[in-house]
Amino acid sequence: MGIFRLGESLQRGPIDFRLYHGPSSQSMAMACLPPQEMNPMTIFFRLTSFIAVAFTASLSSQAFGDQTGAARRVFVADSDKRRLAIVAEDGKLEWEVKVGAIHDAHLLPNGNILYQQGWTKVVEITPAKDVVWEYDAAKANEGKRVEVHAFQRLENGNTMIAESGPARIIEVDKNGKITNEVKLKIDKPNAHSDTRLVRKLANGNYLVAQESDGFVREYDQAGKIVWEYEVPLFGKARKGGHGPEAFGNSVFSATRLANGNTLIGAGNGHSVLEVTPSKEIVWKIEQNDLPGITLAWVTRVERLANGNTLVGNCHAGPSNPQMIEVTPDKKVVWTWTDFNNFGNSTTVVEILASKK
Repeated sequence: MGIFRLGESLQRGPIDFRLYHGPSSQSMAMACLPPQEMNPMTIFFRLTSFIAVAFTASLSSQAFGDQTGAARRVFVADSDKRRLAIVAEDGKLEWEVKVGAIHDAHLLPNGNILYQQGWTKVVEITPAKDVVWEYDAAKANEGKRVEVHAFQRLENGNTMIAESGPARIIEVDKNGKITNEVKLKIDKPNAHSDTRLVRKLANGNYLVAQESDGFVREYDQAGKIVWEYEVPLFGKARKGGHGPEAFGNSVFSATRLANGNTLIGAGNGHSVLEVTPSKEIVWKIEQNDLPGITLAWVTRVERLANGNTLVGNCHAGPSNPQMIEVTPDKKVVWTWTDFNNFGNSTTVVEILASKK
């Protein structure tokens, strides 16, 4: 905690201001300004410099993320507070960048970050925030309404990008050349919600969460639909909104599991579904299945190496965690909540390997 102390007024005599930090009250900065050496400009610049030091020290010591269970290192982004960050297990901020609207981001194996700057531009930056690659869908689709909600760096170095509006998936090389294009089936065209997360699978196909349609569809590289699943409403009526009160099948994400099943983040369906190739639901979490937790807009879902499932919980309000780890028997073993540094639109959630 910083303490700022003025010994006497600027007009009357010496000024002693110190910043103390931590429970031991160890001095971090100290300055003594004898009156005979002071003039108004000197006072102004020294005081403002001191305040900047105090603010920086305070920010660096601020804990990010209130966790229950074994502490995790995380990669997280939120549109409300406009922040994409890596947060260590102990809550220390490792890295951050300011963002705008964001639905997808990736920490790449080379340490760079692939993320979106608004709804149309995808960029790769170094940890020092130098841009080393970019693609602008607005320029590529001049005169058309377009939004990007999903992208992925592929093993061959190309980047897969899903474009809502033009309703296509493209693969772009490092020079910006499109190497493959797949047109999407769209029942309810909407440049904002044709797609949410899209991932290229190991078999070369694309698994697409199509929000407006309420479908998860798998396309081959020629654009043929080889599997699709309509997210069910379970006999409930649709309700507008984004929070726990809303309801629908505006699906946000889908991942293909090692067992061949598909894990689905059902968006405003407030649920996680595991579905077989024959479209049977073999596991699910519904809105109020987790004690003390209400699910709202379920975003990213991931089956972790330990067999547990990571759930992104968006628009649920500050009384609910933004990240939840659940066992196969639906026991909550870890949560992460931070509505001070992140907000109610936390869409990117990922557990990272520890640096320890």
